[in-house]
Amino acid sequence: MSETEQTKPAVRHLLVEENSSGQRLDNFLTRELKGVPRTRLYKALRKGEIRVNKGRVKADYRVAAGDLVRIPPLRVPAASDPPSIPRSRAEQLSQRIVYEDASLLVMDKPSGLAVHGGSGLSYGLIECLRQMRPDDRYLELVHRLDRDTSGLILVARRPAALRELHRQLREDKVDKRYLALVAGKWPRTLKRVEAPLEKNVLQSGERMVRVSRDGKKSVTEFAVVERFSRATLIEAKPITGRTHQIRVHAQHAGFPLLGDVKYGSEKGESLCRQIGLKRLFLHAWSLRFSLAETGNLGLQAKLENDLERVLDNLRN
Repeated sequence: MSETEQTKPAVRHLLVEENSSGQRLDNFLTRELKGVPRTRLYKALRKGEIRVNKGRVKADYRVAAGDLVRIPPLRVPAASDPPSIPRSRAEQLSQRIVYEDASLLVMDKPSGLAVHGGSGLSYGLIECLRQMRPDDRYLELVHRLDRDTSGLILVARRPAALRELHRQLREDKVDKRYLALVAGKWPRTLKRVEAPLEKNVLQSGERMVRVSRDGKKSVTEFAVVERFSRATLIEAKPITGRTHQIRVHAQHAGFPLLGDVKYGSEKGESLCRQIGLKRLFLHAWSLRFSLAETGNLGLQAKLENDLERVLDNLRN
């Protein structure tokens, strides 16, 4: 059920097959409608042009086998060669493979690299991997990391692995932990933030998230790792998986992450200049989960050198 030619000006209906069951709708559409910009897909979803079983749905809807997806006429840009991935980027990523087997690839994503192209970006992590590994017939992101966040990210090499990991993520059976740095003294008693989150798109097109009574349930657990005179290194474990969840929950608690240009503070910006922090201090350092093929897996990615230098500056 692949898109092999430009979309004709007529409504079509796609039947979801078993090997796609459990995927987010936006990821399903991206695979099935190759060449259609993601921004156009999201617009069609917001306007109700794309429907599932005759009803309106959101981008995070999980498709099921037998679902009938209505596809309106969508303009597909003229075919072009895939973006050329710089050799330096390919070499960098080849050295950041943390784990690999027949079903799964685990990467230590560098800060500054988006997980996928779009919104003015010609390529992201998944495009890099597909170009680097042409013999891999199936490579799909299991979850996402913000562009400026570094650390562990899962990439499925088989549809069954993607479905199983999506199920585990929904049921909170994947243990994901992040290291983050905040200004000031994070209270040891502040171990859990539960505040509903709502996405907003500003007039400029920038995507922001805020705490809202009308938002989706969102829970993050926090723990103090190390204290400094002017900052605290914390560990964050997201129980739910909302966009910008850790960043907004930390801000809501009164301790925005250092280096966060979206949700940070002037006080934090000043401290960043003093300690030499030039990007968001948020790193996905630990993943624990289980697959039938591999058994229990516990993976870690140490802090990048630039973040370690910041901590050394604080210790000194």
